[in-house]
Amino acid sequence: MTEPPANQTTAHVPVFPQEIVDALQAAPGQTLVDGTCGGGGHTELLANCVGGTGVVLGVDRDPAAVERCALRLSGLPVKLVVGNFADIPEIVQSVGLVPVDGICLDLGLSSDQLADDERGFSYHSEGPLDLRFDRDQGSPAWKLLDRLSEKHLADLIYQYGEERYSRRIAREIVSRRRQQPVRTAEQLAGLLRRVVPRSKHHSIDPATRTFQALRIAVNDELKWIEVAVRRLPGILAIGGRLAVISFHSLEDRIVKNTFRDHPQLKVITRKTIRPTAEEVAANPRSRSARLRIAERVDE
Repeated sequence: MTEPPANQTTAHVPVFPQEIVDALQAAPGQTLVDGTCGGGGHTELLANCVGGTGVVLGVDRDPAAVERCALRLSGLPVKLVVGNFADIPEIVQSVGLVPVDGICLDLGLSSDQLADDERGFSYHSEGPLDLRFDRDQGSPAWKLLDRLSEKHLADLIYQYGEERYSRRIAREIVSRRRQQPVRTAEQLAGLLRRVVPRSKHHSIDPATRTFQALRIAVNDELKWIEVAVRRLPGILAIGGRLAVISFHSLEDRIVKNTFRDHPQLKVITRKTIRPTAEEVAANPRSRSARLRIAERVDE
């Protein structure tokens, strides 16, 4: 694992920092939840808003992220728990924090995860192609590549990555695994760059969509997003807010539709909030971020 500098617990820069504070209407004495605490950026901002009379619950599936947050947020009014954001209703009940005044979810990868060579999130990683947020759960992505049939693999890459060259990619992976199966992120990225033509109109790396598809699959991401967004309004106080940051259309579609159809929610953002040019310049990874906000209403 690539460690951050000794005087720095995280390299991650949160997206929409002020927008999240505004979205949750963060104020002294509130009880807030950061369901994807990651590098702790949003958690710290919210903790500074609620002050000593309030509390922020930080949750993350990645135990390493929770450890980093514990270092960064020491002394702030924060409680940290390793867990799936879909289980937040049970978590807040267990620590006696129901109802809560606001919840935020940031569905993107953190810079710390990308820097961890043992996880395989970075295309340049020489470590195993793992892609799991919690390595105690499920199977790593390289095992998925070994196990799935060519058709199943092509369907997965197309469905979760919206990759038009999915069949060509699956055929190449299956052909290669007979002699030299893919084991690292670097190997897979190299294969994808040979097989997928680089777009003339977009700067997206040819590996992007397939890595996204495999990460979604090994973490069951779309299922948990839908479950979470359906369940979380039930623990919000009337007038409490749920804010979700997504990074691709599959996530955003789930959030948009669930917000629209949920009987306990009023949609605040008719259109998604996008990052400003200034934020993208300072933090290029924010360029694909979308923010949606909904408010708990009385049924």
